Amino acid sequence: MGKSRCYPSQKSLSNKFIGMLCCCCSESKYSKLDAQLEKKMSEEKVIRSSSGQISFNSSESIYSWFPKFKEGLKKIKGVFEQYDEDSNGAISREELSKCLGKFNLQLKEERINELFNSCDIDQSQEIQFTEFIVFLCLIDLLEEPSSSSSFKVISKELKETFDRIVDAFLFLDKNGDGKLNKKDVDKSLNEFYPWEKSPGNILKNPFMEMDQDRNGKVGFREFLFALIKWVGIDDSIGVERDSDEEISDIE
Repeated sequence: MGKSRCYPSQKSLSNKFIGMLCCCCSESKYSKLDAQLEKKMSEEKVIRSSSGQISFNSSESIYSWFPKFKEGLKKIKGVFEQYDEDSNGAISREELSKCLGKFNLQLKEERINELFNSCDIDQSQEIQFTEFIVFLCLIDLLEEPSSSSSFKVISKELKETFDRIVDAFLFLDKNGDGKLNKKDVDKSLNEFYPWEKSPGNILKNPFMEMDQDRNGKVGFREFLFALIKWVGIDDSIGVERDSDEEISDIE
């Protein structure tokens, strides 16, 4: 347990997205899952708005959560390291199958492939740390555990982190259609922080940074990849395990 692994630097998220954009089949590859996410986020907007459960009411409140987002998401590193059996900084399909089996999450192979492909944005046939975060968040959002399932990868702290990420998206989704448009994003993010005072990892045109397929709208999956980058998590962080850190932290 006391060992530390420093993985080789991986491609940046921006370079991965460039690879995704160059793929002529990217739209069809992601469209089905992104449509499901739009529907889910639209439903969550209604539920959380009606019950007053959306945590954020300004861009300032979202930015103030960046350190908590980072700390919460880093809790995933223990599981990632455990199932990256060859220590190459990525999880293969075979390694991922073992991971899902460990948590007794019953998903059809077609569904696993769909989720895997939506996270493997550089089409390397492996998912790196940031992609693994997205994978788990999408499972938490879209998959309802059955009575026979014991998907325990989501701890209370990590569940709260995922929920607050959803809240951040819902705050920016003003019309509740499950996707973000440039006008609302620009207005919301500029409301309290002019760009010269915004967090350093956010570029001056955040919508274009999020809208990686350049279709004029941003779905939750695209937003999640951008947010992970903004809060300062990258594949090249060198996923390390402290001597006193246990896998049970997120089980």
